[in-house]
Amino acid sequence: MTYAITQTCCTDATCVAVCPVNCIHPTPQERAFGSTEMLHIDPTTCIGCGACADACPVDAIFPVDGLPAAQREYAEINSAYYEGKAPEGEPDGPNFHVWDEPSFPRVLPSDFAPLKVAVVGTGPAGMYAVQDLLLHTSAEVTLIDRLPVAGGLIRHGVAPDHPATKKVGETFARFHTHPRVRMHLGLEVGADITPQELAAYHDAVIYAVGAAADRTLDVPGEHLPGTISARSFVAWYNAHPDAAPDGIDLSAERVVVVGNGNVALDVARILLADPDGLARTDIADHALAALRTSKVREVVLLGRRGPEDAAYTASELIALKHLPGVELIVDDHDPRIAAAIDEAGPKDKAAVLRGVTRGRTNVAEQPAPGRRIVLRFHCTPLEVRGQDGAEAVRVSEASGERTIRTGLVLRAIGYRGVPVAGLPFDAATGTVPHEGGRVTGRPGTYVVGWIKRGPSGGIGANRTCAAETVTTLLADAVAGALPAPERAQKAFHRLARRRNSKVVDARGLAAIERAEVTRGERDGRPRVKLATVDELVSTARGSRGGVLR
Repeated sequence: MTYAITQTCCTDATCVAVCPVNCIHPTPQERAFGSTEMLHIDPTTCIGCGACADACPVDAIFPVDGLPAAQREYAEINSAYYEGKAPEGEPDGPNFHVWDEPSFPRVLPSDFAPLKVAVVGTGPAGMYAVQDLLLHTSAEVTLIDRLPVAGGLIRHGVAPDHPATKKVGETFARFHTHPRVRMHLGLEVGADITPQELAAYHDAVIYAVGAAADRTLDVPGEHLPGTISARSFVAWYNAHPDAAPDGIDLSAERVVVVGNGNVALDVARILLADPDGLARTDIADHALAALRTSKVREVVLLGRRGPEDAAYTASELIALKHLPGVELIVDDHDPRIAAAIDEAGPKDKAAVLRGVTRGRTNVAEQPAPGRRIVLRFHCTPLEVRGQDGAEAVRVSEASGERTIRTGLVLRAIGYRGVPVAGLPFDAATGTVPHEGGRVTGRPGTYVVGWIKRGPSGGIGANRTCAAETVTTLLADAVAGALPAPERAQKAFHRLARRRNSKVVDARGLAAIERAEVTRGERDGRPRVKLATVDELVSTARGSRGGVLR
C-alpha cells in the first residue's frame, strides 16, 4: 500500500523528516524545495509504513487505495512528479534513511545566557520562529500581536471549508503556554509602544507582520462602491475584528474576481458553496447569514494569461472541480485556451482542466439559471464602470473589448507589505531590506515571513524562512553583535499594562478558545468565532486574569 500527498499539503517537510526510505521529495536539502506547489511521494519507493501520515500537521497524506473520488487525481500527481527524474540519492543502508532537520544550524554555546527575544506576529512565520527559539535554545520569548487573539492567517486567512489546513495551528498553540513565553495580545507596536521601547527590553526583536495591504489594478473605477479587495472579503467571512459584519453586499447575481490565484479560488468557492455545508465550519456567523440569502449564482475569474500560467495551484483547482452543485466552466473565447489545455503534458497545470466543460458565456447579460464558476483566461480588466457603484467591468481580449455585467468586483491580484514603524522599507517590493533575516542597518532587529520575502509561499515555506532568520540571530548573538537590553524583560509586562489595559495573556487566549469551542458544540461546529475586539477582550476578562493587570 502506497501513500499520496493531497490538497492540503503545507510543504513544511515534517513528513520528510520521518520517512525511513527517502520517498518524499523535494526535501529541504534539494534545490527544488520551496518552488513546487506541494511535496510528492514516490509510489515505487514508498513502503506504506504511514509514518508520514502520522506526522503530517495538516492531514494531507492518505493511502492511495483509500482516496475518495474527488482526490484520486492526487495519486497521478504524486507519480507524475517522478516521471523522467533521476533518483535524488540513495538512502543510507539497504532500505532505511532518516533525514536531518533542514540545513540551518540553530545552536548556542552551552554556557550562553538565555536570550530575551520579542516576536511580533502570531501567524505561521512568527510561530515557526518561536518554535525554533524554544526547541533549540533557552531563549525567553515575548509574543506580541496587535489583535487580542492569536493565529494570524491560520485563523483569519485559511478558508473555513479547509479545516485540515487549520490544524497546523494546533502545533503552534502548544507554544502559547510554554513556560518561557509571555504573551501580549492586543498590543500594537507603533501605537501602544514604540519599536525603540520594544528593543530596549530585549536582546533581539523579530517582526513577522505579514503583508497587510493589497496590490491594486490601477484602472479607472476600481474604488467605486462594490469593488473591494479579496483580502477584505476573506477577513469578513473569517470573523476578522477589522471587518464590518455588514460590509459585504451579495445582492448581485454575478461576481467578477480579478485574478486566478488560490485566494481567488477560495472566494469563488465560498460565494457559491452550499450554506448548509459551511454551517459545519467555523465561518463567521454574519457571513453565513449573508450567504444564506445571497443572490450570487455566477462567479467569473479573470486571468490576464493563459491556463498554462494560472496562479492557482493544481490542488486547489481539483477541489473546485468537485464543488457540489456548482459547474466549473472554461470560457474558450480565445483559441489559445483550448490549445494550452489539449497540448499540456501530465505535469503541466493546464492538464488539470481536461474534462472541464468548455463554452462561451454571455457575460453581457444576467447569468443563466444554475450556479457556476467561469474561468476566463487571456482577459485583462481595463475599467470598472458604474454610477453609484460597480455595474460592469470593461475588459480587453484577443477579439477586442468586452463588457462584463456585475454588481460586485473582487481584486485578488496579490498582497503587499506595508511600512513597519521604525524599520527601513523597500516600496518596490513591499518588504523590509535584510540580509538573511537581519534588518539592514538595525542591529538586533530581524524579519521573517512575507514582510521578509514578499507575499509568496504557503504555510510551510515559513519554516525554512524562520530557520534562516533564527540562525542569523543566533550567529549575531555568538559574535557579540546584539545590542545589550537597556531594561529588564520582566519590566516590559508592566509597560504593556500601562499602555493598554486590554492586553490579553495566555490565560485570556485559553478562555477565548474555550468559549468559541463551547459555542460551536451547540451547533455541531468546530467553533463559533468571536468577531469583535470587545467580544474577545470581555471573554478573556472572564478568565479571572486573562487580561493583563
